[in-house]
Amino acid sequence: MTDVAEIDEDSVDPLDFLSEDPPAGDEDGAESSLSMFESDASTLFPDQRRCLHALLKHRYLSAERHPDHWQVLLANEDVIRGRLNELFFELFIDRGHQIVFKRQAVSETGDSLPSLLRDVSHTKEETIMMVYLRQRLFSQRQEGEDFVFVDRQTLLDEVADQRPEHTTHRAMDQKRTLKAIDGLATAGLLLKTADPDRFRISPIIEILMPVEKLRTLWTWLVEQNGTAPERDSPSDGTDYDGVEEDDEPDLLTDLGKDKA
Repeated sequence: MTDVAEIDEDSVDPLDFLSEDPPAGDEDGAESSLSMFESDASTLFPDQRRCLHALLKHRYLSAERHPDHWQVLLANEDVIRGRLNELFFELFIDRGHQIVFKRQAVSETGDSLPSLLRDVSHTKEETIMMVYLRQRLFSQRQEGEDFVFVDRQTLLDEVADQRPEHTTHRAMDQKRTLKAIDGLATAGLLLKTADPDRFRISPIIEILMPVEKLRTLWTWLVEQNGTAPERDSPSDGTDYDGVEEDDEPDLLTDLGKDKA
């Protein structure tokens, strides 16, 4: 005769079976807390996934504009970096400016890697404005300004001043410049304010345009206009000696290549 252990009914709380907490060692509860839709197999928590999604969707994130994502990123940097690496992206974090963005990974052997990004060349109008914005940001920060602003009309005038004297299609040129301003605003280089004709210059411009690239772009613009560069422009302390005449500017930036 087989002995059957008796259950002490007084020791069993029938409400235990209604508890939402899974038994110790049961991971089903943890997995279900990660699921956000049917057949969801992700192992990331919702806040981590939203942060990753934002990095893929936007050209860059900042602590100022995306405080929640920024905090999640700092707390889960290795996890987010790993998921981006799986898609052949590198994670670039500038803690000084509190800015983060993705960029295409480069193979150690030089072989091309699959890319989700597309190359988008900046127009001449965008290039002129980016050089000007970089100069203006540097100059006013040297004077102690934390936030640097620029008006739409100032940008229009700057581009007009950089055009060759023989240009005659003024209306068309202005239309292209206005479109370029909207493009830089969409890219997050110009941050909108309460005044639709006034923008704040994003500090991301410093990361995108280090001194070496700024120098190359400035030389290219000068050559396009057929004029000699002035030694005091741009006003960022850059030395222009040694720039080869046949240097070609790299007009592609990490923030101008998103498909998303």
